[in-house]
Amino acid sequence: MAKWYLTAGDQRDTVVSTRIRLARNIKGYPFPWRLDIPSRLKVNELIIKAAEDENLGLRAVNMKELTAFQAASLAERKIISEEFASVSDGRALLLSEDEDISIMLCEDDHIRLQVIMSGLSLEAALEKANEIDDKLNKRLNFAFDERLGYLTEKPMDLGTGMRASVLLHLPALTSAGQISRLSATVSKLGLSISPVFSGGARSVGDFYQLSNQLTLGISEKAAIANLKSITTQIVNQERAARKELVSSLAGQDGIYRSYGILKSARLLTGEELLEYISYVRLGAAVGILPVSTELLDEMALTLQPASINAAEGSKLDRTERDKKRADMVREKLG
Repeated sequence: MAKWYLTAGDQRDTVVSTRIRLARNIKGYPFPWRLDIPSRLKVNELIIKAAEDENLGLRAVNMKELTAFQAASLAERKIISEEFASVSDGRALLLSEDEDISIMLCEDDHIRLQVIMSGLSLEAALEKANEIDDKLNKRLNFAFDERLGYLTEKPMDLGTGMRASVLLHLPALTSAGQISRLSATVSKLGLSISPVFSGGARSVGDFYQLSNQLTLGISEKAAIANLKSITTQIVNQERAARKELVSSLAGQDGIYRSYGILKSARLLTGEELLEYISYVRLGAAVGILPVSTELLDEMALTLQPASINAAEGSKLDRTERDKKRADMVREKLG
């Protein structure tokens, strides 16, 4: 079964993916930080059994059985959080074969349910997340207050317990210096925008996550509608800016030069990969280059350091890793 990032999606030229995340806790059990390891394991067992009884088709993974590289690779692919990957005691993961559904057990909350879909798919992702949520709630009885909504470890998640986000590729708006203005604008609308990949204080690869910040006093549907509306506006702005960028000689040179480097490089760092992919992805999206955005997104997500080490089964030094990355990119681009 193909991974989610290899499937086509609506407005995939600009919207890489949609993510819906729900935070839930089982009534009668303290939050994970108040549980000792045996108690966390008991909670994990309850949730895993509920998922099995509901035939959700998810594979249970004991985080202690993963190598550090395997755990970090999951975080690189945005399946789990970096914090979840760094501590394995008393934690487990439920994961679908195509990695579009993942459930972190005993992170901040007993359950962090995540659904990822290709492109702009907010309603469909929410529908799938709610379907899984309802099935688990039937078996587990989630903590809920009529006034506050779902009870969560972090007060900012109270209410719906939902975080909705879209992963955007914004090379033209970044090139035009518009991201700071965009960040200030969306913050006034209850949203935030942040780099997906970063190198020090700067964004790498022009990928950004736009997400809702309000969970209390607003319905899931209203939050989704607001996020979709703002996303559509940003997509239109990016597409307009792309026309100007790719019409310039400098923009065209950046696209073709980056494509040539990816097809011929013998060494590629992780940051270089993302920077060149950004230009090539722009060229692919506007029809200049004969490569799919899905393939480029796969490389961006799966050719990071820990993922390469995990695939090799050992820790490569930087030069070995950069050589392996370049070899794999050349192979994928033919």
